[in-house]
Amino acid sequence: MSTENEGTAVPQAPSAPPVPVASPATPSQQPAAGPGQPSDATPTQAATDQQPQQPHQSAYGTPPGSDAQPAPAAAPAPAAAPHAAWPPPPPSGTPAYGDGGSGAGTGWGAPYALQPAPKKPGRGGLVAAVLVAALVAGGLGGGIGYQLAKGNDDSGSTTVSASTSGGDVKRDPGTVAGVAAKALPSTVTIEAESTNGEGGTGTGFVFDKQGHIVTNNHVVADAVDGGKLTATFPDGRKYDAEVVGHAQGYDVAVIKLKNAPSNLKPLTLGDSDKVAVGDSTIAIGAPFGLSNTVTTGIISAKNRPVASSDGTGSQASYMSALQTDASINPGNSGGPLLDAQGNVIGINSAIQSTGSGGLGSGQSGSIGLGFAIPINQAKYVAQQLIKTGKPVYAKIGASVSLEESTGGAKITDQGAGGAASVEPGGPAAQAGLKPGDVITKLDDHVIDSGPTLIGEIWTHQPGDKVTITYERAGKTHTVELTLGSRTGDS
Repeated sequence: MSTENEGTAVPQAPSAPPVPVASPATPSQQPAAGPGQPSDATPTQAATDQQPQQPHQSAYGTPPGSDAQPAPAAAPAPAAAPHAAWPPPPPSGTPAYGDGGSGAGTGWGAPYALQPAPKKPGRGGLVAAVLVAALVAGGLGGGIGYQLAKGNDDSGSTTVSASTSGGDVKRDPGTVAGVAAKALPSTVTIEAESTNGEGGTGTGFVFDKQGHIVTNNHVVADAVDGGKLTATFPDGRKYDAEVVGHAQGYDVAVIKLKNAPSNLKPLTLGDSDKVAVGDSTIAIGAPFGLSNTVTTGIISAKNRPVASSDGTGSQASYMSALQTDASINPGNSGGPLLDAQGNVIGINSAIQSTGSGGLGSGQSGSIGLGFAIPINQAKYVAQQLIKTGKPVYAKIGASVSLEESTGGAKITDQGAGGAASVEPGGPAAQAGLKPGDVITKLDDHVIDSGPTLIGEIWTHQPGDKVTITYERAGKTHTVELTLGSRTGDS
């Protein structure tokens, strides 16, 4: 996918002996008429971004829709030019952060009717007996209450007050409220402004006690070259910050607070490899500038190929994303995606959207298709940025076509600028790969296009061994290779 950066019958009532009725003490006092008889009845998004980015059209890999909302249709994408050098251009039709494709779909599912419960014979006598007994008990209670009131209230009137409290509300650590209460103090709203005054709003979270904050590259891109950067905590504390390092390809950045407080509490990082479809998710961010917003959902899918651009059409980010239906909108970018225990499992980065604006901003909003960078990948990238200030990418040493297809990732006949499409002496060359080969699998992951291959490679680290399945002249081959490395975005 590319984004711009019955009813059950009720059994009969059991029979019961008649309830004895005591004789009234005074013949003149008669019980009041009872209420009527009871009756039997049976009543049932791909790229978010900081606030100001412009909407575009989505490309591929759109997941199915839900019952309550239309599913965005995948827009056809023209063939993209092959590339060999970094940075690779985005797939054709790649929309900008904060938006996605358009289209319509239908929901599914039909309502069901509850079956009425059968009437229960022979219960009229029981109901009448219970009613009489209740009336007698009510009469006794009323008499006692009247005597107490008469003996203690000279005014002849009483006032009964309702309880003003139902008790304290207890929120367990595992509830959404409990997770939010713990995580919110460690999230920040980021405002980035370029030297010419342009910029926007995003989100980040505390990575360590030294004041490092992890976010998206596209959130802080405006402030990279001499711009202004601030981070505001939910309690109102605001700090100036600076960019430590940023990785455009991964769409990950690390900033550091100036004069960071000593009581920072880093969020606990989970294991995104162990996440399962259906797991609960909690997203924190500043959608449309509304800081400290909490939304919930589930993991809708894993390993979702997503390509997102910076809106300029010159560069793209690739990820094998976690898909969630938690509401994510422009401004959520860079914020944490948490599991039910409050562990960070991803960085909210992209949405697939219909292209209609929201909150008067003209920007697209969530339709339940959000995408997050898996935290295992983001953690590795963040550590490299803190250590050296530059990202390190895994590579196979071959240029592949960015044309979207279902056939695989084709190694191009020629690289960009006339360079060789297979790097001499690189991992692909050593494994025997040649121009024209079509890569269809990386380990057990199906590869349907060049962007999908790039996203999968970047979930690994340099030095990892992977198994490549490819087709040549109609025959399938399998080869193992060791991933190489490349430092920096240029």
